Amino acid sequence: MIKKILSTAVLGLSMMTSTQLAQAEDINFGMISTESTQNLKAQWQPILDAMQKQTGLTVKAFFASDYAGIIEGMRFNKVQVAWLGNKSAMEAVDRSNGEVFVQKVNADGSLGYTSHLIVNKASNINTIDDMFKQGKSLSFGNGDPNSTSGYLVPGFYVFAQNKIDPKTFFKVVRGANHETNALAVANKQVDVATNNSENLVLIKKNAPEKFDQIKIIWTSPLIPLDPIVMRKDLPEATKKKIKDFFLNYGTNDPAEQAVLVNMGNLKGFKESTDAQLIPIRQLEFFSQRNKIEADSVMSESDKKVKLAEIDSKLEALKK
Repeated sequence: MIKKILSTAVLGLSMMTSTQLAQAEDINFGMISTESTQNLKAQWQPILDAMQKQTGLTVKAFFASDYAGIIEGMRFNKVQVAWLGNKSAMEAVDRSNGEVFVQKVNADGSLGYTSHLIVNKASNINTIDDMFKQGKSLSFGNGDPNSTSGYLVPGFYVFAQNKIDPKTFFKVVRGANHETNALAVANKQVDVATNNSENLVLIKKNAPEKFDQIKIIWTSPLIPLDPIVMRKDLPEATKKKIKDFFLNYGTNDPAEQAVLVNMGNLKGFKESTDAQLIPIRQLEFFSQRNKIEADSVMSESDKKVKLAEIDSKLEALKK
């Protein structure tokens, strides 16, 4: 009787372990909402299909209405791997047990892209100075708060550096993804919006008549190309399979190369680490510093303490 009970218990444990292993091999791949789900699926599904075929893992696309949905999905292990922007990758690393392992590479071998402010081609706004002069009468399409190029970069270089808060500076402010902002500008539904060089390549390809109605009035310094992040606690063998897949994708197969071109004229992926996020962390701290310095309510003693904390964190990033 005891042998039978022990045998049943061992069998149960064996079955549970098998189930757990099977679940560990299920990969939900998250994609930030830079465009419509339909467009993202068209771009990424061939890669996910190839990843499943070549690794033996079960790979499913995971979509969310905003960047936070992907970050939280990874935090609660509903997402195991994700394509993210640098800002959202920083959040995933800090809050969701994530780590950067590869990043995109452009067709020309470069590893960067730029943020833009855009207006309609017919607009009399040609520079950010023109925008500043008319701000109170303009509608502004901002990006997702976790977007690097749609929010953090223009937020620092355009607004924080000029001590301007977009929420109070413009007549109307709304947040949307890159594609929605670009189309809103082209259709004269907003006066100014954030965007980036990668998305404008896709707009030009998918909607050339809309692209022709867009004018760039500001371009940022170079931003590191998007990383791909995985959860740190994935089995090491699974991590290796996933990393090897991305590093090899598009290196020899013409069909894979065509998929990469369709994603925004990419060449492939290269190895990367969390160190890629250092410039973005610096931007975040600089932005926080500017806000504290401009705070008219905070006492000087409190400002001094908070600024010292930020300066200490900035210094630590240099090591």
